[in-house]
Amino acid sequence: MGKDTTERYSDKDLAEFKILIQDKIQKAQHDLELIKSAYMNDGDNGTDDTSPTFKAFDEGSAVSSKESNSQLAIRQEKFIRDLKNALIRIENKTYGICRVTGKLINKERLKLVPHATLSIEAKNIQK
Repeated sequence: MGKDTTERYSDKDLAEFKILIQDKIQKAQHDLELIKSAYMNDGDNGTDDTSPTFKAFDEGSAVSSKESNSQLAIRQEKFIRDLKNALIRIENKTYGICRVTGKLINKERLKLVPHATLSIEAKNIQK
């Protein structure tokens, strides 16, 4: 049984990570809603200056802004999905185990990147 604790994080550690991840999911979902509302409805209700001189620049800017917001939303959705997958790994008690080396990922790394599936060692091997 003593060997088991070195191969995975304790239930107490997993509970702490779970709270951290749930907080991050909540914040990420809030941020995603803000991003989506920014590109779904730019909030001007058609009250822009109708001067044709500036309209072309304004439309180009609006399209560019919507595209970048769309990309942000996609990245945010992936981040949320990765965090939810981390919660599944916590439930399975496989959280914090590097998928390449099989060793525990450093706690400090997991606090900074709670959805990490690779240790720093494995990340360096990939480069």
